Amino acid sequence: MCEMTEVLEFPDKWECVTCGHEWPRETQPEAAAGPRVVKDAHGNVLADGDCVILIKDLKLGGSQVLKGGSKSKPIRLGDGDHEISCKVDGIAVGLKACFVKKA
Repeated sequence: MCEMTEVLEFPDKWECVTCGHEWPRETQPEAAAGPRVVKDAHGNVLADGDCVILIKDLKLGGSQVLKGGSKSKPIRLGDGDHEISCKVDGIAVGLKACFVKKA
């Protein structure tokens, strides 16, 4: 086996440019594709349609603050840094699950 670093990539194999040696590509096991589990600050599993309560005051920027203990309308789970989309006190916000508890 050569130790050259210049290789050609094919869908099913690798090939050395210098000597022509070929070897099969190792298939990467795919990550377990299951539904995403989002848990609140107390470890309870959240689902679409649940209502949550803020466990601390959250600044929104400027002088707006969402007070701890405020209850949300039914939530919608999503991907990304802020897992929860909902309305709290009439304001549409994206929240991290670590700042809420299930109502």
